[in-house]
Amino acid sequence: MTTVKPRRLSDRQRLSWLRLIRSDNVGPSSFRQLVSRFGSADAALEALPGLTRRGGANRPLKITSITEAERELELAERLGVQFIAIGESDYPPLLQQIDHPPPLVAVKGSTDVFQRPGVAIVGARNASLAGIKIARMLATDIGRQGFTIVSGLARGIDTAAHGGSLETGTVAVFAGGLDKPYPNENIPLANAIAERGGALISEMPLGWSPRAIDFPRRNRLIAGLSYGLVVVEAAQRSGSLISARLAGEQGRLVFAVPGSPLDQRSGGSNGLLKDGATLVTEADDVIRTLSPLVGEQVQPPRSWRKEALSDAAVAAIEGDAEQPDDDGRSRVLESLSPVATDIDEIVRHTQLSTAQVQFVLLELQLAGRIERHSGNAVSLLESGV
Repeated sequence: MTTVKPRRLSDRQRLSWLRLIRSDNVGPSSFRQLVSRFGSADAALEALPGLTRRGGANRPLKITSITEAERELELAERLGVQFIAIGESDYPPLLQQIDHPPPLVAVKGSTDVFQRPGVAIVGARNASLAGIKIARMLATDIGRQGFTIVSGLARGIDTAAHGGSLETGTVAVFAGGLDKPYPNENIPLANAIAERGGALISEMPLGWSPRAIDFPRRNRLIAGLSYGLVVVEAAQRSGSLISARLAGEQGRLVFAVPGSPLDQRSGGSNGLLKDGATLVTEADDVIRTLSPLVGEQVQPPRSWRKEALSDAAVAAIEGDAEQPDDDGRSRVLESLSPVATDIDEIVRHTQLSTAQVQFVLLELQLAGRIERHSGNAVSLLESGV
């Protein structure tokens, strides 16, 4: 059996990928569609203005310039940060399995930690001393069994999880750029993670200060880097519960540490247990459950393997699909509303092909007129009505 050696992007390709993913309204989903349809990032960049106009944009799309992308790459080199593309050998294998994985991730530290099975540990920022103690204990004991501990560098439980696994390997996922650790008090911890065999990772641009809306995106990566996610102390409405929901949607196992019903910080984690999460009181509860899942070879999605890292003529999976006419575009637009609608329903209603509907949705997304949701659904942004 012949083994295919992983290929790497050329410097030119990496620059073009960075330009495309940093351009306005281009996210992981639209990046994938653009590269699949047009065969390369360079060709996609040339097509963006026309696509945006057909989508009904009120202003020209801001496309990241060569100079801007080169500046970010130069800053990354000074900071010891590398940009890793999906399909390259150092790209986290588990992350390739999620819906719409980031095409490029910025990484500082050792990529070896991504080759070990990951376990996420998350929880309250205002954690109790007992919660901090058990999070640190779980991280230490699980890490000693060959797992990488993944968390979000936040105060409280996240800090304890990283601290307990510094010696065995931990990954901190940023909501902003890797040069913008948050909170500031954890800058020494971030430096220690990168220096002691762990890794810092983000899909956001260098120089990007995290906003509230960026943390759910970060939480999606925390779940995606892990076989299972452990919640230690989480209130009824918290980011940790968002992480748990995302983990479930990605097919990851969800664990929770029980807490006192009198402590509001345990309301969410206790609720997860009622909903079927696996109860955790010691590291062996996690290790015993996850161990049978570890060891299977992870393959990137076929569409990404085809693009894999060549800018050759991949005119690809959807590249030759017939574009819809103006009437077809109107039918797709009329089927949308501010309420999330399943794309399969739009296909049935418009009687267009799936590829044609996806193409119109791509135009609308680049024009900033729709929002994508989990479960293959889209909604019309009210500002775009």
